[in-house]
Amino acid sequence: MGSIAPQMAELDGSHFNITRSTTLRDVPLPGSPEELSHSYCTDHMVTVRWTVGNGWETPEVKPYQNLSIAPTASVLHYATECFEGMKVYRGYDGKLRLFRPDLNGQRLNNSSQRSSLPGFKYDELKKLVAKLMQIDGPRWLPKDRPGSFLYIRPTVIGNGPHLGVQVPKEALLFIIAVPWPDFTKTRKTGGLRLFASTPDTIRAWPGGFGYAKLGANYGPSLLAHGKAQALGFDQILWLFGDDRQVTEAGASNFFLIWRNKETQKLELVTAPLENQLILPGVTRRSVLELVNERLSKKAVGNLEPLEVVERTFTIGEIEQAAQEGRIVESFVSGTAYFITPVAMIRNNETDISTLPENGEPAGYAAQIKSWMEAIIYGKEAHDWGYVVENEEN
Repeated sequence: MGSIAPQMAELDGSHFNITRSTTLRDVPLPGSPEELSHSYCTDHMVTVRWTVGNGWETPEVKPYQNLSIAPTASVLHYATECFEGMKVYRGYDGKLRLFRPDLNGQRLNNSSQRSSLPGFKYDELKKLVAKLMQIDGPRWLPKDRPGSFLYIRPTVIGNGPHLGVQVPKEALLFIIAVPWPDFTKTRKTGGLRLFASTPDTIRAWPGGFGYAKLGANYGPSLLAHGKAQALGFDQILWLFGDDRQVTEAGASNFFLIWRNKETQKLELVTAPLENQLILPGVTRRSVLELVNERLSKKAVGNLEPLEVVERTFTIGEIEQAAQEGRIVESFVSGTAYFITPVAMIRNNETDISTLPENGEPAGYAAQIKSWMEAIIYGKEAHDWGYVVENEEN
């Protein structure tokens, strides 16, 4: 008789081995150096080991600590790494919520497999995050601070000690939580300043991995980002191709509201997903769905209806629209920057205003942000909000 292959264990967020920290860290105040450092983590972390022979092991909650990996680990040599960006929010109803965590789980699963790491049942990720927040949430997001949040970073790395060009035989999924400044409250008046990328610097390309959230997407972009910041800009507006197609703004999706030259209708325009040049942002998807549902058929207050358009467009089209006075507003979306208006774009030596003549955003980004905040902070009952139950006080 032939041998039967062993059953590989799936990722399972219903059982944990828990080791509690005996030395709790001070919770930093909003705006403190610890919060602004982006590196002052909560008391605990989640780790889950995977091996090619057995699959996923039992998840562990343990005190926050440094990782120990071999110098030959795959992640250090072949960039076998991917991650997610999420937040957990303390609602005005006292509850902790994640925002559409299954979308993050699905994207992390896709990114993991794209970087030659193991896949997993994506709907288990929210259970891992929820367990971490059941333990750390009550102290780090107390109920007397509604409207606050923590940034959550799930990561998968190839950590096995196998040097050589090969698919990793071992991997580690870990999750940490970090106090994070609210960038929407610290932005410059009017909005962000973007610097259009030059043709010799490309973030993503067809057939590549721009659609996956890999560290390999970010490291090579940091030099251009640093140069833009040194010139007084907030982010790079990444362009692609000879026609200089607009893709993303830094690590955020980019939106433009303009009046169509032919139809005179107001359009919410953003780059498409089909060519896999941009990240399928969770906030991006939510913006499009909210506008389609609430703002495409009727006006809201003094805001005209918007037609959602996902298509390729170029920096030249933006410049022409600005010259003709057809731009109404522009903004970026993402977990870190949430919904933040854009004030201008520098393209070569030309400064393009993305604000109307009065110099103030028209109010679309503010309305979309308001709708989304109502969901994430529990002011509106919605199935996008995943409640963390059974917090441990």
